[in-house]
Amino acid sequence: MTDMTDKGLFIEEKIINSVRKLLSGRINELLEETEYPIPPIEFGNYRGGSAVAGVCNPAIALSTCEQSEKERIVRLDAYTLTITFTVPEWPGGERDCYAYASSVATALRENPTLGGAASRAILAGKKYVPPKQSGTGGDWEVELKIHVLIEEAGV
Repeated sequence: MTDMTDKGLFIEEKIINSVRKLLSGRINELLEETEYPIPPIEFGNYRGGSAVAGVCNPAIALSTCEQSEKERIVRLDAYTLTITFTVPEWPGGERDCYAYASSVATALRENPTLGGAASRAILAGKKYVPPKQSGTGGDWEVELKIHVLIEEAGV
């Protein structure tokens, strides 16, 4: 489940790094295949904003979550990974949110172990949030909740 590039990383770092790689790799490939131009996903240090124009820079948050009785018995750690895409309001903004969510769902079906960083990762929820007031230049948001299970080491 680990390779030389993972040496010395905590499992949380492995999960986040794997998700970033998936977002900037396979998910960007899926977005390029769509009929409409969807801004690609990139990560970097952008000053004064979340991203440069024409690029999506999603927020990624990881937290532990309550384990089911079965997960405790078979010694699985459970995490909730939240990916939040912020999309500017424009006529295609809502569609862009659906494209990001669909691409993430497809990539997780293709790679449910996040490249070996997890035992299993499944999309557990999608939340679409329109701008607070339409026509004011607010942002759309799509929040994706991913349930990540990790087998405990030494089991």
